[in-house]
Amino acid sequence: MINSIDHIVLYSSNFEKTISFYCDVLGMTVEEFIPSGKKGFRKSLKFGNQKINLHDANSPYKPHSSNPVSGALDICFLSCTKIEEWEKIFKKNNIVIEDGPVKKTGATHKIISLYVRDPDYNLIEISNKI
Repeated sequence: MINSIDHIVLYSSNFEKTISFYCDVLGMTVEEFIPSGKKGFRKSLKFGNQKINLHDANSPYKPHSSNPVSGALDICFLSCTKIEEWEKIFKKNNIVIEDGPVKKTGATHKIISLYVRDPDYNLIEISNKI
């Protein structure tokens, strides 16, 4: 039986811009690691008990999805930082809010969300439980 997600993979066309968005704006941390039995470092974005592994969209780490492209991700992050604060953070960083605040149905609760795009145009939803 599946009970949680360990990590997801994000294909990036520009690691520097991706890391800046997820770390400087969303507050994640970047970590380097060497995969078991492999050579060379990889990067991941960490937050809470989760991580996002970064793959170069032009030469993704193997194995990878059948269509490894940047900009295809649509993900919702739950936050304890209030939506009003996120609005200020996005405006301060010149990040366009595409939608919201808007009420939605989350996995376990009703949520209120804002939608923005990361540097690869992935749809990023930031939500608070309501």
